[in-house]
Amino acid sequence: MFDALADRLEDAWKKLRGQDKISKANIQEVLTEVRRALLAADVNLQVVKNFIAQVEEKALGAEVISGVNPGQQFIRIVYDELVLVMGESNSSLNQSDKAPTVILMAGLQGTGKTTATAKLALYLRKQQRTCLMVATDIYRPAAIDQLITLGQQIEVPVFEMGTTANPVEIARQGLAKAIEMGVDTVIVDTAGRLQIDPEMMAELASIKKTIQPIETLLVVDAMTGQEAANLTRTFEEEIGITGAILTKLDGDTRGGAALSVRQVSGKPIKFVGVGEKVEALEPFYPDRMASRILNMGDVLTLVEKAQEAIDIADVEKIQAKMMSAKFDFTDFLKQMKLLKNMGSLGSFIKMIPGMNKLSNLDLEKGEKELKRTEAMINSMTLQERSNPDILAKSPNRRRRIAKGSGLKEEDVTKLITNFTRMRSMMQQMTTGGMPSMAGGLGGMFGGGEQSLPRPGFRGYSGGSQPKKSKPKKKKKGFGDF
Repeated sequence: MFDALADRLEDAWKKLRGQDKISKANIQEVLTEVRRALLAADVNLQVVKNFIAQVEEKALGAEVISGVNPGQQFIRIVYDELVLVMGESNSSLNQSDKAPTVILMAGLQGTGKTTATAKLALYLRKQQRTCLMVATDIYRPAAIDQLITLGQQIEVPVFEMGTTANPVEIARQGLAKAIEMGVDTVIVDTAGRLQIDPEMMAELASIKKTIQPIETLLVVDAMTGQEAANLTRTFEEEIGITGAILTKLDGDTRGGAALSVRQVSGKPIKFVGVGEKVEALEPFYPDRMASRILNMGDVLTLVEKAQEAIDIADVEKIQAKMMSAKFDFTDFLKQMKLLKNMGSLGSFIKMIPGMNKLSNLDLEKGEKELKRTEAMINSMTLQERSNPDILAKSPNRRRRIAKGSGLKEEDVTKLITNFTRMRSMMQQMTTGGMPSMAGGLGGMFGGGEQSLPRPGFRGYSGGSQPKKSKPKKKKKGFGDF
């Protein structure tokens, strides 16, 4: 997500290296690179013009801050402007004073609207809210069946009347059913459109008039770039919307949609879809998105994902075993499952500051190694998992595990060697709490934590990590975070 944009912006910062201050002369080339980066990311042209003008004005008028070099200061200005362009703060869902809260989902075909409906229902269920989904798409083959299947998966009921009923009547009766059930939220999935079709837009307007939703959310495909912003504006003019959900933000998206929607349409992005799984929906935070765009990671979202996916009691047990060198393959398998609960390896690794430099190829290799490791552990007996030392002494056991997992004996030997090394490293850590998951995986896959990049704001500070030296007292600037 935003990899190409982030790389091009980082190249722009480098042009301020060696400068002692920001001036009209040295900033022009940087602004040109930023402009090109935004246009290449398919950001709306007028948004780019306004953005560059604001950044230039603020950069030339900025006071010099002690301890902050021009590159760091310029990035801070760009960061602040990115946040402003995308909406400043999270725009949460509106909620009716009297239940049920009605949410209407709209969008073109192929944007992932039905899946987004289920994702939103699951998100609300996790917020301790009760939901009913209403299926009014009678036109797309299997649309109703898809919503029912998703509803069963997330344990949220679906109201439907088949493919012969009138969509407006389905919506009306669905709302009545929600009131009867006593649920606090109704989410109405509507028919998609191949394009802005007057007849179907009129149907959508009739549904909206009938159920009076407090939220009308447009689901748009982030991969369409600035066209997503134009579509949002059109729907606002035609039927009136309250916000947008950007889907497929984990794909090969260039970022134009996220940077254009608010400015072009005047409507906020409320959620983003970051994967195919039904859990892959996140509230949209402009400041966090700006951090990702500038290669600064997204620690807050990472922490929230960890809090949701990880059982603290399990963590404490694993930590105790790590510190006493009793950490075994069963515990490591549990750690791998914790990672899976947080999503794909790439989705959370890139939220760690400085880790955004890992290529998709590196992440794919990591995912592959995780699967290979899991296959080998699953081929072990319970005794072998709890006592890895017996595997080091038994070639026959290693050969059996290799055969059972479809790998080579040397793969099993490497796993055991790296696991033993990692466990020794853990035993030496008597303070500082639980080692990072990334460090643990690094030890398993080739030589310990030194083989992984160290977190740091490389795209932010405009330079490599400094050599260790005795710290000097100085005033902190934005680049020292």
